[in-house]
Amino acid sequence: MTKHHKKLLALAAIASIGLSASSAFALEDVVVDGTGTVPYAIDARKVVTRSGAGLCWRTGYWTAAAAETAPAGEFPAGCGCDPDIVPKDKCEPPPPPVPVVAEEPASEPVTPAATRDVGQEKVRLNADFLFDFNQAVLKPEGRSALGDVAAQAKQLQLEVVIVTGHTDRIGGDAYNQRLSERRAAAVKNFLVDQGIDASRIYTEGKGRTQPVTGTQCNSVKARQALIECLQPDRRVDIEIIGTR
Repeated sequence: MTKHHKKLLALAAIASIGLSASSAFALEDVVVDGTGTVPYAIDARKVVTRSGAGLCWRTGYWTAAAAETAPAGEFPAGCGCDPDIVPKDKCEPPPPPVPVVAEEPASEPVTPAATRDVGQEKVRLNADFLFDFNQAVLKPEGRSALGDVAAQAKQLQLEVVIVTGHTDRIGGDAYNQRLSERRAAAVKNFLVDQGIDASRIYTEGKGRTQPVTGTQCNSVKARQALIECLQPDRRVDIEIIGTR
């Protein structure tokens, strides 16, 4: 066999191998845009040319960076030609965007049906305005003031009225305790006369145990001056609680 014949046979064998390899590697075409630095050989269709073994033909411009950046549709050209070089995350579609749900404007809190608008009134009355000194009988001006208190209570769906009597420190503990209780009871009786349900009114006496003057009268010696100085301690507190 001549050398020429041997050469033809060799070329035919190579062609045969190339054809079989090409059919074995039925790889998807890699289409690049053909602009800029193209690291692979491309044909007129801008499709990367492959060898018979299905390998992309690299050009003299090929670098790993060029393979990562040369665009071939959605992914770099290297994803189809050199997937072992291009990072995997560059060859995968991005995760679908998380749908953004518009926040609803904050709404006003819903008031449960059981929730009620609680009305609360606190009244502090000068005991000397209600009673003569050392007495538990209501004076006319005191009755007028308590009439206003009763009117306030009637504006509510009444739950409770708490009446607390206080005295100054003049006199003994037991005496002042009884005096504070009698004054609280006198206020309750008047409110009942004004139409307030007696079962809604609670009374208590604190005697001399809760003064509000502190030590400001400690240096006062004359009795009348002391009585005047201790006037804030002689008081009746009324707390009205109900719903509107």
